[in-house]
Amino acid sequence: MAEPKILLVPDGLEGERVDAVLARVLGLSRGRSADLIAAGRVRLDGAEVAKSERARGGAMLEVELDEEPAGPAVVARAVPGLTILHEDADLVVVDKPSGVAAHPSLGWDGPDVLGALAAAGVSIATSGAAERRGIVQRLDVGTSGLMVVAKSEHAYSVLKRAFKSRSVTKTYHALVQGHPDPFTGTIDAPIARHPGSEWRMAVVAGGRPSVTHYDTVDAFVGTTLLQVGLETGRTHQIRVHMAAIHHPCVGDPTYGSDPVLAARLGLERQWLHAVRLGFVHPGTGEPVEFESPYPADLARALEIVASA
Repeated sequence: MAEPKILLVPDGLEGERVDAVLARVLGLSRGRSADLIAAGRVRLDGAEVAKSERARGGAMLEVELDEEPAGPAVVARAVPGLTILHEDADLVVVDKPSGVAAHPSLGWDGPDVLGALAAAGVSIATSGAAERRGIVQRLDVGTSGLMVVAKSEHAYSVLKRAFKSRSVTKTYHALVQGHPDPFTGTIDAPIARHPGSEWRMAVVAGGRPSVTHYDTVDAFVGTTLLQVGLETGRTHQIRVHMAAIHHPCVGDPTYGSDPVLAARLGLERQWLHAVRLGFVHPGTGEPVEFESPYPADLARALEIVASA
């Protein structure tokens, strides 16, 4: 029998039955999930569970599998522009370019980080769903910057909990339309799926708690460069929150940015970059920090607005 799969219950599945959670995150049938639970091969925070038990967001699931779950396969494919900044026995830190997904998914046939690491011969932790092995954080396809991926099972467990407990420092820079008032602030607004669109998120009453902090780095004619920090890590969080205060990221038509401005700046994606990532190394226990410079398209757009 293979080593147990270790994963955290996603916040969005909190309150769901354990068998339903397994089916969602591992691509199993409900019947297969129920059989694993009945056989005592599923533990929730170290204790055996009943299939009807409700899962808690962030709880640790350990699942003993004798077969690989179905899901989109990781295809080894080199990705131009993706840089490995650091690699050791526990983890790998990459600088992800725009146009690259974090991992394979249904409906996406473009490049992804896991495929790029496979092409580079990097072995990844086996914990997590089949198509998301080793992934402890994600960036949107159109967002560039820093990602950490776990190589060891220990690192996967420690890093997942670190992200959950908000002990990881994630710093982004965003060029937004207009000038936020106040120039330094906090956006505390719940996020959920947009009621009218499967592919968008929105500020929705009753959504998941979401907190974004921002500070002005520089102001230009019609735009502002912000430094953004996250307390939570919801899908599209920065993009949704900036749109909610009427200052969408430049180049982000999904959330209401001006396409004319994006065209003038030569942008084909949102101006959003993960510039800094800091955490306690799961192997050494020492704090580590990584930084990423702006990629060429964002740097060029910034030069244009700065010279206006």
